[in-house]
Amino acid sequence: MDENQAHAPRGPLAVPPPGGGLVLREWTEDDLPVMVELFDEPGVALRTPLAAPFDLAAARAYLRRARRAREEGRALHLAVTVDGGRALGEVLLNRRTGGIGYAVGAAHRGRGLAVRAVRLVVAHALGVARLPRVVLEIEPDNHPSMAVARAAGFRLTDAPPETVTDKGRTYTLLTWVCEAPDTA
Repeated sequence: MDENQAHAPRGPLAVPPPGGGLVLREWTEDDLPVMVELFDEPGVALRTPLAAPFDLAAARAYLRRARRAREEGRALHLAVTVDGGRALGEVLLNRRTGGIGYAVGAAHRGRGLAVRAVRLVVAHALGVARLPRVVLEIEPDNHPSMAVARAAGFRLTDAPPETVTDKGRTYTLLTWVCEAPDTA
């Protein structure tokens, strides 16, 4: 059992409270068309492991996996909203690895949504979920995500880059970390 698992409570992860002008909430069946709109986009396809193309069938399968992951206490996939309504993106937390991921729809970028959503999830993960650290894995040429990492309080580690092959593309990921104050 790794350090993150030893500190993580069992059962479903709670949804973080609103903050930073955002309301994070679970995805619903009503969100399926919006998920397609947000995730069936070249930038999301390039930088995430989401299915491409991302159609209604992919959205339904993703929603099923997200619900199962939350019920099993493995992960939390949340819609990023400003008022609990229309989703503008997603932020997720993997309890086992402490990994955080996010995607903001192309029409909603440049509004600080990713930074604010990541900050909410970091505070929740380090506080309520009692994870000792959370990580982001970012490609070296993904300057917008590196800016999000810095703004959300992450620092680049000296861990060797991880090589990944996904959707026929091989790339490297750098590890960024944000630690709980007592473990930093």
